Amino acid sequence: MSTTVFVLGATGYIALHTVKDLINKGYSVVGSVRSEAKGDKLVKQLGEKFSYEVVPDIAVKGAFDEALKKHPEVSVFLHTASPFHFNVTDIEKQLLTPAIEGTTNALKAIKAYGPQIKRVVVTSSYAAIGSAEADVDTSLTISEETWNPVTWEKALENPILGYYGSKTFAEKAAWDFYKNEKPNFILSTVNPVYVFGPQAFDEDVRGTLNTSAEIINGLLKLNKSDSVPPYKGLYIDVRDVSKAHIVAFESDAAKEERLLLSDDRFSSQQLLDILHSKFPEYADRLPIGNPGEGASTGAKVVNDKTRKILGFDFINLEGTTVDTLKQIIEANK
Repeated sequence: MSTTVFVLGATGYIALHTVKDLINKGYSVVGSVRSEAKGDKLVKQLGEKFSYEVVPDIAVKGAFDEALKKHPEVSVFLHTASPFHFNVTDIEKQLLTPAIEGTTNALKAIKAYGPQIKRVVVTSSYAAIGSAEADVDTSLTISEETWNPVTWEKALENPILGYYGSKTFAEKAAWDFYKNEKPNFILSTVNPVYVFGPQAFDEDVRGTLNTSAEIINGLLKLNKSDSVPPYKGLYIDVRDVSKAHIVAFESDAAKEERLLLSDDRFSSQQLLDILHSKFPEYADRLPIGNPGEGASTGAKVVNDKTRKILGFDFINLEGTTVDTLKQIIEANK
């Protein structure tokens, strides 16, 4: 009998890749979705090894109780759902509370109704590790042990700080629960930086993509006279993030670890250079910028521990950019 994995937030960009990879590895998957329509679409895309439970709002107390009672066969739980957008009017209500409550509600339900669940992986973020100020400080070294020092008051200042706060407070809540409640399961977290790469299914390419992927998609919307967007930061490919979620529960070495997923730094200029080089048919209508201008400098990010646990090489910037663009261009034909 195959192992069954519960994936909270199964329709997400990272989650869909992870569900696909799990099924390809022989796992059965139960996903939580917000509506039957979304669940039915996934069943069509993923086949008979996928089933779903409707959980309209993960921040509601007891949101997962019934779903877990119905699935005593689940032995692994992946919590991949958390808001990543800056379009909010009430930071506490729309970012902080849903992230924290969504995480603690899931862990409480697992402890109460999923005693057979042995491994739990929470999708956190680099935002819980490095603050925006720390990331650009070249004198600093950031690793799996680093925490973003953001306070609740600071997080309420603007939506970007609110996002950093939501990820930091939600992950801290998970580790606090784990330490204080001493549940049956072993906890690990996955902390990716900006996530690039194609959508799990070609049909899911939209005019506007999720926040990270839209950085690459947005380049195709530029005009020749436009200036190059100022995006700079760290990147990882979504397919590597998916694989990391699986290693996080399969590997003994990943027990109680934070996996910091980052390949290297990037800039919009580098992405544009790749676009011009690999898709010359777009050269006439896109800005050139300053070709060859490298990635941003910033804090030294050391994730040797994570790379050793994972045991695979990350997809590089050209690979992730080309695969993302190919899919978008094909979808727009």
